Amino acid sequence: MDRNTLKDGGAKLMNLGHRVVLTVSGNRLLANPFGMPVVELHTVGRKSGQPRSCYLTSPVHDSDRVVLVASKGGDDRHPDWYRNLQAHPDAELVIYGRRRKVHTRTANPEERARLWPQITKAYKGYANYQTRTTREIPVVICELGS
Repeated sequence: MDRNTLKDGGAKLMNLGHRVVLTVSGNRLLANPFGMPVVELHTVGRKSGQPRSCYLTSPVHDSDRVVLVASKGGDDRHPDWYRNLQAHPDAELVIYGRRRKVHTRTANPEERARLWPQITKAYKGYANYQTRTTREIPVVICELGS
């Protein structure tokens, strides 16, 4: 088994654990790790066309948008959820218990430059993740629908 397979398996296991804790606790435990709300992102698989979901955190959010960071812990590969959004930018997310339709896009360089200091202020780990990889970690803007 190669290293990437192990890392990906560990991430999936952690996501499953997070899902179980949130479900069992009625969304009380682990709902705001590091002061950031947990977001459940629902995408369509770029290869399978099947529904996919994962838990992420949002370091920046307001009534019009939710910002996600495609860090994958500083891995040199983009996370699957990000690649799914590149193929199918219309998605849904659950934040604060409300399911919303979103249209997603990668922040342009100017937007990223404005958002990155806010992102790393919310969670310093993102700055560390960026030092681990040569790829520029994408910032995803989820524009909220009704």
